[in-house]
Amino acid sequence: MTLDQLLILIIIAITIALFIWGPWRHDMVALSSLLACVFFGLISPEKAFAGFGHPAVVTVACVLILSRGLQNTGAMGALAQRVVPRSGNITVSMLLLTGLGALLSGFMNNVGALALLMPVAADMAEKQGLAPGKVLMPLSFATILGGMTTLIGTPPNLVVSGFRDSAGAGSYGMFDFTPVGLAVTLVGLLFIGLLGWRLVPGRGQAGASSFDTGTYLTEALVGEKSAAVGKSLGEIGKVLGAEDAQVVGLVQSDARVAAVAPWQRVQSGDILVIEAEPASLAASLTRLGLTMVGGAETEKDKKVVVQLGGAKPLQDEDSRDKSKEKSVPAGEEMQLRELVVMPNSILVGRSTQFLHLSTNYQINLLALSRRGRRSVKRLRSTPLQAGDALLMMGPDNHLNRFAREQGCVPLAQRDIGMPNKEKAVIALLAMALGVAGAAFGLVPAAVSFATCVLAFMALKVVPLRNIYEALDGSVIVLLGTLIAVAEVMESTGAADLVAQVLLDSLAQGSSVLALVLILIVTMTLSDFMNNVATAAVMCSIAISTAEQLAVNPDSFLMAVAIGSSCAFLTPVGHQNNTLILGPGGFDFGDYWRMGLPLEILVVLVSIPMLLWVWPL
Repeated sequence: MTLDQLLILIIIAITIALFIWGPWRHDMVALSSLLACVFFGLISPEKAFAGFGHPAVVTVACVLILSRGLQNTGAMGALAQRVVPRSGNITVSMLLLTGLGALLSGFMNNVGALALLMPVAADMAEKQGLAPGKVLMPLSFATILGGMTTLIGTPPNLVVSGFRDSAGAGSYGMFDFTPVGLAVTLVGLLFIGLLGWRLVPGRGQAGASSFDTGTYLTEALVGEKSAAVGKSLGEIGKVLGAEDAQVVGLVQSDARVAAVAPWQRVQSGDILVIEAEPASLAASLTRLGLTMVGGAETEKDKKVVVQLGGAKPLQDEDSRDKSKEKSVPAGEEMQLRELVVMPNSILVGRSTQFLHLSTNYQINLLALSRRGRRSVKRLRSTPLQAGDALLMMGPDNHLNRFAREQGCVPLAQRDIGMPNKEKAVIALLAMALGVAGAAFGLVPAAVSFATCVLAFMALKVVPLRNIYEALDGSVIVLLGTLIAVAEVMESTGAADLVAQVLLDSLAQGSSVLALVLILIVTMTLSDFMNNVATAAVMCSIAISTAEQLAVNPDSFLMAVAIGSSCAFLTPVGHQNNTLILGPGGFDFGDYWRMGLPLEILVVLVSIPMLLWVWPL
């Protein structure tokens, strides 16, 4: 083993460990990995960022913009309304919903396809009397499966195609992934629709009017006439305990008390941080005469409080006259809405105090739910994460604008965009032409879809100001950097070394066994690290393995494509799984119950299909 091989293997090992551990975002880890390669002389500075010009990066960026156009015009939403029945036979409804999700994800971003159908799934769960998670997890898995059926269905497919092109065999066509991907998807959908959804834990009450988002953390103001004034936190805890709620924090003089003691007395003007189930939140506050203050940005805003049972904000005497300065029309009805933070939302990592919600949107953040991890920080200063559920209050159109601009999904059947039939037709036609251009080899995929993006811009299918908002910068950085890192593995011979160890110690020279190992190792990595990163790391090893066995490399590259798309065991393996974590009320260990048999099924179906379609 040479020094360069040792260095790149150490860098890759540390990179994988950081991906799994998760202290930094994936794009930060990938960029650190690339810079380490530069500083250790494994790649020249001039070539370090060549990956950003790779066709796969350009194509992913274009597909993200095109997906936003298909969503905004209402083209896909109208299809969902007509195809999926909300009531009737549960098996038929489940098969139609998951089938539509898989179909959409074959031609648009997986996360976009899931976000588009989440409100449909919510409505279906309520009318079928099911816990929301029993519909959400099947839909998430279906959209992941559907992505493997086309070249543009999921970024790993574009990564695999790019590595094939770099190896001198040319890139894959639009539907080269379809024979194997479609077979796996169809079998997977049948399993999900007939049996799989029954294995999903039923978190929350069946037929609930909203998602089981776990417990909410909310801030409640102790008013002068509140029954909590003068009581100890222990006494308040006993009262709230009757409603399955508890005090987890206390704010006095706008500063959170570091250690909350049961004997500590509560005074007028204090703020209690209360943890409660959504269904019992209102009752918890009513028993003690508390009012919700939301995520107020300033001390002045903190005077505006709301009650779950009311339609309008309640104000004290001093703020009543000042409230006239608010820009919300006097007669406009106030709504309560649960919104989920998308993985690519600009809210991720930011707290609401920097958004100035009351000024910019005339809405309030009332409570926050983060399943599986509790924080007792001030609501307004808590950094948001993907999958967080936000309980918001404000006028309907203002809530819609906030959800649209900040990248949130409403947990109700509601249009947050402004459907436009004319632009929907244009979007579908342009997308069809782009797919046709790439499928028939008239132009490379990157050029074909870049042309579609230009058409979207010229015809204003996506407003020009929103074009670059549709791009997920973290995915672009992740892809551009790891392509270069993976090429270092190949150029130093490290990929050959790993492949040789794999063949000698495990596969024992058997090409079929080596193919199975590549698939399983890829699936395992994808369950704990980003699927793009998994594909980039495994492609070099797959090509090297095929070369040493003197067999068809397409079989191994397709195994990487399948494996990197099949992340069904954890909520961190794929953005879709992260997105449903809060709304479905899931715990980390809930995914494997349906995910493990599905992954076993994927292996059993894909290996024979790979050997048949792409013989060794």
